[in-house]
Amino acid sequence: MALTPSTMLPLGTKAPDFQLPDTVSGKTISLDTFADKKGLLVIFMCRHCPFVKHIQGELGKIGKDYGESNLGIIAISANDAANYPEDAPHLLKDMAVDLGFTFPFCYDESQETAKAYTAACTPDFFLFDANRELVYRGQLDDSRPSNNQAITGKDLRLAIDALLADNPVHSDQKPSIGCNIKWKPGNSPNY
Repeated sequence: MALTPSTMLPLGTKAPDFQLPDTVSGKTISLDTFADKKGLLVIFMCRHCPFVKHIQGELGKIGKDYGESNLGIIAISANDAANYPEDAPHLLKDMAVDLGFTFPFCYDESQETAKAYTAACTPDFFLFDANRELVYRGQLDDSRPSNNQAITGKDLRLAIDALLADNPVHSDQKPSIGCNIKWKPGNSPNY
């Protein structure tokens, strides 16, 4: 496990489009799926990472808490399932069902979507406004598997709440930290 921070993609960056299969429904999900939403939260995550396991319950709660709001949510796993079989699509589906995710959990087999977003770690969060411009990237909160801090989702929730209330999202943002994305051999990005 390589401890990796998020890349902190510049605020204002436009959300790259994608066409990815939802591991639960089998439907193809894209930016257009969320066209009627005021905001879009893109979460890069996986099944086996201890940092994701640490917060997976909170991710499920965020899905439920904002399920009736004007926020679209998508989770994406880009890990190399050939070398990390615990992150295979059928097991991602099991995870989504077991945790009651109310949002699509897609598999980025080519890893091109993760590269387009400069995703570096799991978990890695990207929040976009109605124009699909980046307003938040960084951590869920200050909790980590080994620091005994409560899992609150505070940083991400404050950003979501500000966006949904048409208030500016504070630009002082801390990078997420987690396991590096498991790139396929020869596919590792240069960022």
